[in-house]
Amino acid sequence: MKIVIFALIALTVLALLVLVHRWLWIRLVRDTTVPGGVPRRVGTVLFIALPLLSVAALTTGRGGAPFRVQQAVAWPGFLWLAVLLYLSLTMLVAEPIRALLLRRLAQRPPTGEFRGAAPDPAPRTPAGPDGAPTAGAGVPARPAAAAPAGPTAGAAPAAAPTGPATRTAEHPGTDGPAAGHPMAAAEADAPDREAGLQTRRRFVARTIGGAAAAVALGTVANGAYGVLRGPSVKRVRVPLAKLPRAAHGFRIAVVSDVHLGPILGRAHTQRIVDTVNRTQPDLIAVVGDLVDGNVHDLGPAAEPLRGLAARHGSYFVTGNHEYFSGARQWVDHVRELGLTPLENARRALPYFDLAGVNDIAGESEGEGPDFAAALGDRDRARTAVLLAHQPVVIHDAVRHGVDLQLSGHTHGGQLWPGNYLAELANPTVAGLERYGDTQLYVSRGAGAWGPPVRVGAPSDITVVELASYQA
Repeated sequence: MKIVIFALIALTVLALLVLVHRWLWIRLVRDTTVPGGVPRRVGTVLFIALPLLSVAALTTGRGGAPFRVQQAVAWPGFLWLAVLLYLSLTMLVAEPIRALLLRRLAQRPPTGEFRGAAPDPAPRTPAGPDGAPTAGAGVPARPAAAAPAGPTAGAAPAAAPTGPATRTAEHPGTDGPAAGHPMAAAEADAPDREAGLQTRRRFVARTIGGAAAAVALGTVANGAYGVLRGPSVKRVRVPLAKLPRAAHGFRIAVVSDVHLGPILGRAHTQRIVDTVNRTQPDLIAVVGDLVDGNVHDLGPAAEPLRGLAARHGSYFVTGNHEYFSGARQWVDHVRELGLTPLENARRALPYFDLAGVNDIAGESEGEGPDFAAALGDRDRARTAVLLAHQPVVIHDAVRHGVDLQLSGHTHGGQLWPGNYLAELANPTVAGLERYGDTQLYVSRGAGAWGPPVRVGAPSDITVVELASYQA
């Protein structure tokens, strides 16, 4: 049953993507280019190739493709997904404007169009004394012979021409208005008027499409720059009732959702390590989703983690993406890099207990979170700080008397308006909130999944400073 539901969801998403791409192709390619021209051909190719690259970026990692292939398709494929999101949003906003402009264009006739006015009078010619036009004044002189006063004797009167013959006599060579008549001029100008109207429509489409593309590309470029320059430092003070006075000011650097993979590599890890070390923390907590791939491909990218420095050490718990990538190999590898994995385990530090639980994605492998193992037999008179990747386990933390839970997973939504979707699945999307006697802090993360872009949710490394009521 689950397979059928998943297949239906996948088909629905695929159909939606096809419809969105079709709509954007019409607005940005067909409406803005001339049929058969090079721009239309190039635009059509891009609207076919970019979605295929996006699908490849999403599937090559899970499909076991060579890492170089993953890197080749990841940049254009994932970036297009971000551009697609904001291009669709801007075009939706621009659609009413486009409709209004086209309506006004249809109501305003092109310059020089026949408006149904009366024809100009025929040019006057000089007249003689009797009122008749004079020869040589713009009209030919009449023949000298006068017309007979009546029919010739014995000759039958000529029949009056009717039907087409009349139109031919009045307007030789045509069945319609005579040459020079305003209606004839309007009919002759119809193709030119239609061409002019089409040019104006194309101008409107190019203006709207160009503005939408500029907004989308600018938004994505700024969001990508924010990710690639590295996370900023955020500082949060958390008072804890049971924390001893000696622990007042204890600093925990929280690092989550680094997502090393085909796009974010060793240079990104080094930026994070340098940023963390500059804060001079007492303890470092890496709360999951460190990688998107296996140790063979991403081991060199994770190597700078050896440089993390804190007085009370560095600790690690798994996230859901570790289980997509092979959690056991990464637990062993981070231990080699100097981090201490907390797999449903607890460490008694001088001033409080530090516990960690596996991510709930590990339940499929029989390695899910075990709060009893991590917290069941502890002294509840001591402060307890829990590392758990997903905020949704906060209610288990409350039941086990945890004072502070440190989590990630949400990315703060990463791409606006994704924060509204994240709110549907998580009790807290970002920041500090209280649940009973337990406080929950959720980091927006130090990296990005999929598109290396963040909009409305900048990446961060949070320094949580513990405060004692006794201080």
